[in-house]
Amino acid sequence: MKDAFGIPQSLLILGGTSEIALATARRMIVRRTRTVWLAGRPTPALEEAAEQLRALGADARTVAFDALDPESHEEALGKVFAEGDIDMVLMAVGVRGDQALDEREPVAAARVAMTNYTGAVSSGLVCARALQTQGHGSLVVLSSVAGERARRSNFIYGSSKAGLDAFAQGLGDALHGTGVHVMIVRPGFVRTRMTAGLPEAPLATTPEAVAAAIELGLRRRSETVWVPGALRVVMSALRHAPRGLFRRLPL
Repeated sequence: MKDAFGIPQSLLILGGTSEIALATARRMIVRRTRTVWLAGRPTPALEEAAEQLRALGADARTVAFDALDPESHEEALGKVFAEGDIDMVLMAVGVRGDQALDEREPVAAARVAMTNYTGAVSSGLVCARALQTQGHGSLVVLSSVAGERARRSNFIYGSSKAGLDAFAQGLGDALHGTGVHVMIVRPGFVRTRMTAGLPEAPLATTPEAVAAAIELGLRRRSETVWVPGALRVVMSALRHAPRGLFRRLPL
C-alpha cells in the first residue's frame, strides 16, 4: 500500500529500460518503494537496469513483456500481480520512430503506432483490471505534448501519443470511484537516448525532472501532469492556433 504521502511500496514498469521510468524508480526507492518489477524484452540492458535498482536496496525483478504481442499480456503481467499487490503501474512503453523513414515505410510507421498505442491499450486494460481487483493503486501513463496537436515534423509519433492520451483519459473516467487512480504525464522534450542528436526544443527537461513531477502528482492525486508546467499554457495556445498559422510555425 502507499504511505500517507502517496509513495508506492511496489512498482511495475512497463518499458523497463525507459530512462524516465528508471529515474522515477530511483526516486521512489529513495523514498520507500521496496519492490520494483521491470517488464520488457529480455535483454542485457533490462538485467543491468534491475541490478542498478538492487544496488539501491530494492527487490528488483524482471518479467518478459513485449508491447507488440498483446496476446501475451494477460499471462505475462498476470504473473506479476500473482506475486502480490502492485501499488503503482508506470506505463513507459514507447518508441519515437524516424519520421522521414516512417513516411516512406508504412510498415515501420505501423510499428510505431502499435508500440505506442495498441500495446498500451492491451497492457493498460490488463493492469487496470488487476488494480481494480485489488481495490487500490495508481496507473501512471507517460504521454507527451506531441499528442496535443499533430506537427509536420513528427505527426506519426504524435498521433500515436494522441491516441494513448485519449485512451488514458477515458480509462481514468471508467475507473473513477473504484480506488484506482489514473494519472497522465505530458512531458515536452526530454534529454534521453531517444532524443539524442535532435535539435533541443524550448523548455527541454530531464528524466529526473519528470520523475519529480510524477512524485508530486501522486501526492496531489493529480489526473494530468505537464513537465515543465509552463507547457500547459504553451500547448493550449498551439492547440487553438489557426491551421494556416500553425503550418507556418517552425515545428
